[in-house]
Amino acid sequence: MSVLRTSTWMRWAENIALVLIITFAFYTTMPIKTTRTLLVPQGSITHIISQLTQKGYALSAIDKYLLVFLGKPQSGWVDIGETDLNRIDFLHKLTTAKAKMEEITLIPGETTEVFLSLVAIDMQLDADKLKTYYKTLAQYPEAGIYADTYYVPYGMQEKHLIHFLLSSSEKRYKEISNKIYGVYNKKKWLKILITASIIQKEAANIKEMPLVSSVIHNRLKKGMRLQMDGTLNYGKYSHIKITPQRIKNDKSRFNTYKYKGLPHSPIGAVSIHAIKAAIKPAKTKYLYFMKNAQGVHDFSDTFKKHRANVRKAR
Repeated sequence: MSVLRTSTWMRWAENIALVLIITFAFYTTMPIKTTRTLLVPQGSITHIISQLTQKGYALSAIDKYLLVFLGKPQSGWVDIGETDLNRIDFLHKLTTAKAKMEEITLIPGETTEVFLSLVAIDMQLDADKLKTYYKTLAQYPEAGIYADTYYVPYGMQEKHLIHFLLSSSEKRYKEISNKIYGVYNKKKWLKILITASIIQKEAANIKEMPLVSSVIHNRLKKGMRLQMDGTLNYGKYSHIKITPQRIKNDKSRFNTYKYKGLPHSPIGAVSIHAIKAAIKPAKTKYLYFMKNAQGVHDFSDTFKKHRANVRKAR
């Protein structure tokens, strides 16, 4: 091959390479329209590219090789953060974006019925499915989920969400019990949760919790009915005002005006403060308490004093 022909071939190759470089640079800077939150399917990189293409993303086989170089995307809902990106930035986001998380909070004292209804709205889930899975998987009708704030992946389905909340709560209960008792006895813990759930409903604040706990323990020791309105705020009645008619007509074991002892299960979610109060009540002789004009309670050890507190409150 002559020197002239070799030089021509080299120029031709250089031109081709230059065209390829320019084309590649243009290709990688092409805009990609996306949503801030994106569901990345499970599977190989080829499958991911294929699925995203079917959903309207302007991707091609070339992007498969780019992703191999950048890294494999994590599956599930991810937070892209922007809606206008060039191709290389979009692919890079796919491999580095963090999972989109939802924050859900169970307020102390709230019932599962109300909580799951709100979660269903916030996370666009089926409320009936959530409640069905809870009833199937939970150990307790109430308090199976510990009152706390949880961060869960966006798009989590009903069964997986309930399983996550229950397993996280059970782990938390076990940790608390082991720290206090050195053991986790589920039968004993159920009684603690029942007592704590009543304290959670009745106490005006954290400071009152050990005092309310003492009233519960003192009345139980004397064989007295608890006669507490809070026990009737179970399930769908979480925020319903208790009336004399309700007390008269409610036949459930939650009606502590009719039945002695504790209800058979908790009446709502509990906090660590209520649990501690249930385990360690204040040492008092109190048998009664009445909410006063300041929104807290006056405690008394005799019915005569209690009647005086009732008159004062009215």
